[in-house]
Amino acid sequence: MNPLALALNKQLEEECSSALDLLSRLGKELYFPKGILTQSAEAKTKAHKFNATIGIATENGEPMYLPCIHEKLSAFKPSDLYGYAPPAGKPKLRNLWREKMLRENPSLTGKYFGTPIVTSALTHGLSIVADLFVDEGDQVIMADMMWGNYNLTFGVRRGGVIRKHTTFTESGAYHIEAFRQVLQSVAREKGKAVVVLNFPNNPSGYTPSVAEGDALLEVLRQEADNGCNIVAVTDDAYFGLFYQDCLKESLFGKLVDLHPRILAVKIDGATKEEFVWGFRVGFITFGGCAATAASNVIQVLENKTLGIIRGTISNCPHPSQTFVIEGLRSSDYETQKQQKFEIMKSRALKTRQVLESGRYDDAWSFYPFNSGYFMCLKLKNVDAESLRLHLLDHYGIGTIAINRTDLRIAFSCIEEEHLPELFDLIYQAAGDLS
Repeated sequence: MNPLALALNKQLEEECSSALDLLSRLGKELYFPKGILTQSAEAKTKAHKFNATIGIATENGEPMYLPCIHEKLSAFKPSDLYGYAPPAGKPKLRNLWREKMLRENPSLTGKYFGTPIVTSALTHGLSIVADLFVDEGDQVIMADMMWGNYNLTFGVRRGGVIRKHTTFTESGAYHIEAFRQVLQSVAREKGKAVVVLNFPNNPSGYTPSVAEGDALLEVLRQEADNGCNIVAVTDDAYFGLFYQDCLKESLFGKLVDLHPRILAVKIDGATKEEFVWGFRVGFITFGGCAATAASNVIQVLENKTLGIIRGTISNCPHPSQTFVIEGLRSSDYETQKQQKFEIMKSRALKTRQVLESGRYDDAWSFYPFNSGYFMCLKLKNVDAESLRLHLLDHYGIGTIAINRTDLRIAFSCIEEEHLPELFDLIYQAAGDLS
C-alpha cells in the first residue's frame, strides 16, 4: 500500500476507528498523489518568471482558444473557461455552495462539516460513495421505491447487496418499522451498513414529514448505539422542491452530529436544483463521526475522494462551474428560482387535484407525493409495462414502468393545462387493455 494511503489510514485509526472500518478495500488504498497537480499548484503561486508545469497551451497570458468557439462565450474570460479546474472544483463555487447549504438547512448552524467537493453531477458523487465504502457483499439499504441506477452504482460496479425496505405503510405513511427491521438485520449480520436516504424520492415524489424524519434518525442512532458503523448518504437530487407538508431541509443537517459511529455524506448539486441538468455539476460533502475542526477525519475522506477523482475523470468541467457561479451570485437568482418553484408546485398540486377527482379510482390508486418531479400510479387491472408500451404505440405518451404495478409520471415536464388530458388518456389506455 502506498505510504500516503497508510498515513491517511493511520490518522483515521487514531481519531475515528469507525470511519476507517467503514472504508472499502479500495477506500483504504486511496490517496491524492503529490504529483503533477501538487507541483503545478506550488508553481502557480511561486513561478513568477516562467511556469512550465501543467499541460495546457497559453497565448498572451491566457489559455489558448479557438475564436470560433469563444465568440459564443465572449462574456467570460478565457481563464474561467478553458484551463483545468482544480480536482476539488473551483474554490469560489465550493464556498458559494456551502453558504447555500447553511442558508437552506438551519439544522447545520454551528455544526462542523466539510466543504463541498465538486463532482460530475450526482451519479458521480454516488459512485464515489460506492468506491469509498462498498466492498463485494457489503449491504446497501434503501427504499424499495428506488432509482434504478443504484443497482449499477452500488451493485454491479462494486458488488454490494441492495437491501430494500417497504417504502409506505398501508395507510400511506413512510414505513419506519420496515426500515428498522432491515437495518437491524444488516447490523446483526455485518456490523456495517450503507444507508441511502433519497428525498424527495425518485420515483414516488415523497419526502417524509418532520416526525417521520426524526423517527428515521432515531432508528439510525439506536443501531449505532448498538455498535453498528453506518454510512448515511442523503441523495438530495431534488432538494428544495417541497410543495406540501414535509421536511424542508436535508437530513444531513441532523446526521452530522447524530452519533460517532455515523458518517454522514451529502450528495446534491446544481443539476436539478438550478435547472441545469446538462451542466453536470454536483457536490459531495462529508460530516459526522464526531469530526471537529481540530481533527483530520473529514480532511482524510476528502483527500481520498480527490484520489478517486484524479484516478478517474481527473477534474470536472470548468465552464459549467463558472456558469453556476454566475447564477448563484446573480441579484436575480432568488427571484427567478422562486418563479420556477411556483411553476413546479402548481403542476404537482394540479396533478393531485386531477387524481383526487375520483374519475380513475377503478383503474388505479396513487402513492403519496408532496415534492420533487414525479408521482407513481399503482395500477389495479393492467400490467405497467404493457400499459407503457400501449401508451407509446397508440397514444404517443411516454411513461416509466417501475415494476408490474407501478407507473411513474413526471409531472415536471408536463404543462399544467395538459395534465387533465394526460391522465384521461392514460385511463383510456388502461381501459383498452382491461
